[in-house]
Amino acid sequence: MGEGGSGKRYRVKTGDVSGQVVVGEDNVVVAATGGAEGAPAAVGADLESLRSGFAALRGRIDREAEDGTGAAARERIDELEEAVTADKPEVSVMVYVRDWFVKRLPALAGAVTALIVHPFVGRLVEHAGDAVASEFSRHFGDEDGGDGTAPGAE
Repeated sequence: MGEGGSGKRYRVKTGDVSGQVVVGEDNVVVAATGGAEGAPAAVGADLESLRSGFAALRGRIDREAEDGTGAAARERIDELEEAVTADKPEVSVMVYVRDWFVKRLPALAGAVTALIVHPFVGRLVEHAGDAVASEFSRHFGDEDGGDGTAPGAE
């Protein structure tokens, strides 16, 4: 490691991955995609963007959380990542993890919510069907503008 290196270690576990893997802190991944012929690339880029967000949040947890809370926070983030990328996204886990961070690590709750409302997660939720999309909207509805008002409230 060069002078000024952080000395941090990263343990990366992946399943079947094809394409980029980004590991480290404060990474930014930008991808350009075309029209319909670029759709598979767009999905890959969106998924990679989501995974990069999870990696960045884990880095923040390592830097900002106390030892006991940090281990529990990483476990919650692992649960959240599984929940949002499951064949049928698990909205109840998303709600639980968000609420856990609001109570225990409020400084990171916004970053957790940003992952939950990531555009790719929204598409996964829509793809899972009306029941999942309705439950997701009830808890994280995009119509509320993030200000806490109920969807459709005036």
